[in-house]
Amino acid sequence: MNTAWVAARAAFQWHVPERFNIAVAACDRWADGTARPALIFEDEQGAVARTDFDMLRAASSRLANAWRRLGLKRGDRAAVLLAQSPETAFAHLAAYRSGAVAVPLFALFGPDALQYRLADSGARLLVTDAAGFAKVAPLLPGLPELQAILIRGPLPDRPAATIAGAGCAVIDLADAMAAEPDRHDPVDTAADDPALIIYTSGTTGKPKGVLHAHRVLIGHLPGVEMSHGRFPLPGDLIWTPADWAWIGGLLDVLLPAWYHGVPVLARRFAKFDAEAAFELMSRHGVTCTFLPPTALRMLRLIDNPRERWPLALRSVASGGEPLGEALLDWGRRALGLTLHEFYGQTECNMIVSACQPLFDTPPGAIGRAAIGHDVRIIDADGHAVPRGVIGQIAVRTRLPDGTPDPVMFLRYWNKPEATREKFIGDRATDGWLVTGDTGTMDEDGAIRFVGRDDDVITSAGYRIGPGPIEDCLLTHPAVREAAVIGVPDPERTEAVKAFVVLRDGFTPGDELVHALQQHVRTRLAAHEYPRQVAFLDALPVTTTGKIIRTALRAMHADTTTAASPQQPSSTAKPSTVKTRKGPV
Repeated sequence: MNTAWVAARAAFQWHVPERFNIAVAACDRWADGTARPALIFEDEQGAVARTDFDMLRAASSRLANAWRRLGLKRGDRAAVLLAQSPETAFAHLAAYRSGAVAVPLFALFGPDALQYRLADSGARLLVTDAAGFAKVAPLLPGLPELQAILIRGPLPDRPAATIAGAGCAVIDLADAMAAEPDRHDPVDTAADDPALIIYTSGTTGKPKGVLHAHRVLIGHLPGVEMSHGRFPLPGDLIWTPADWAWIGGLLDVLLPAWYHGVPVLARRFAKFDAEAAFELMSRHGVTCTFLPPTALRMLRLIDNPRERWPLALRSVASGGEPLGEALLDWGRRALGLTLHEFYGQTECNMIVSACQPLFDTPPGAIGRAAIGHDVRIIDADGHAVPRGVIGQIAVRTRLPDGTPDPVMFLRYWNKPEATREKFIGDRATDGWLVTGDTGTMDEDGAIRFVGRDDDVITSAGYRIGPGPIEDCLLTHPAVREAAVIGVPDPERTEAVKAFVVLRDGFTPGDELVHALQQHVRTRLAAHEYPRQVAFLDALPVTTTGKIIRTALRAMHADTTTAASPQQPSSTAKPSTVKTRKGPV
């Protein structure tokens, strides 16, 4: 094993102070009057605004004072329904410095998603824009705890009686802030005090509100630093297309960068555009980026990016789904970089990472346990399984000194039973948080992701993960995107079924089905090739770009019900199913 990796793990020590506030650590300590750059914001028209840490502290202080005047108390929930922007940033900082609990909300959420999250969290205040207000206004009668909405931009033209009848004040954000002083003493919070609620995607049931403490920022730092090889370095500028309402945008990029005093580029694409992304990174000299797999797959379609754009990239991190060897090879060829994959989930993020300067990651592996975290592959009783054996990916809840792993969530909001089910053993002493994902670990500690526990395919006695098959399909010149599930089969228990999105110029048909099957059979194994193939215009994905396999299973069930016994779908005809592709 690499001696640098062994030495780094041995030398590492957590430093989690008893009193800790995210706003102080990520903003105030850099606001020293030197106008240190914090945020470069480019809007959709290309106009650029620059914000330094002094300006961030002043703006978040004004907003915190305005909230205090509106009656916001420590522990109250303050929701933020905005895309990447300066207002999004200082609304988060205002919540942390107020001792409130921030509730980030994705700007493209529909009314049902917003209704559930605002009601479940009991949000007292909301910061949004006119578009967000248009979605929320009809929901107000069902949101009795929402007391005030602060709107960026012109106030909507709505009858005052409508708003008053709902018991919710609608206030111009800029006016409210202008009336307040630009100094606000942050609330003295403990590291274990609640700081934010991030809702899960809800792909397996209703979304769960994941409550995190202020210490979660510290808990992310080793994984962030590893996933960029070395972070920070002088001159670094970081960007992600991932929305800051997602843990990947907020705690993998924005707040860790500011903890280190590194400026962040903000530019959110309503619809991700690969060429525009390369142009943006080139224009601003982005050195580090977090790109979800969905974005990487789109960038992969662009030929010769380094010849077309003078890129300053030195690191590309990615997580949310396994990248696979096809994307990793593309990164080396097209970008001249080793893409650093990392792994985690909303409840305990950035717990596994690749890190080329410290160790080589074997093909098919996603990395090793991030420094400071104890990650194992365990069985249902919480015992480590032998190396190479499939089990549950789990992370120990406590550090050797008995304190919580700082990245560990506090609990699910309003869901005590779901919280208990997330752990094996006593989380207060020496338990395990179980991710719900399966994987293996080799003798050197490299972890391979197999799939969600319910995504593993059992076929003819084999346990098959979807990731390697999807990765193999992506190496075929006809395939743009691919997703694999197991479907009922009377002989094999389950059969492998692939859903494929084709590149331009390729036509679905029996001949292509056979070619894709042979492509997998000859590169992986005979028991892993997809016995059924369906073609889609787009894969169903969450707002964070993760494949919704439950939707694919529902599609299969629908086609199976509609098909006669004489018309099996093993060589599926071109699918007419159209699924809206979610934004990156």
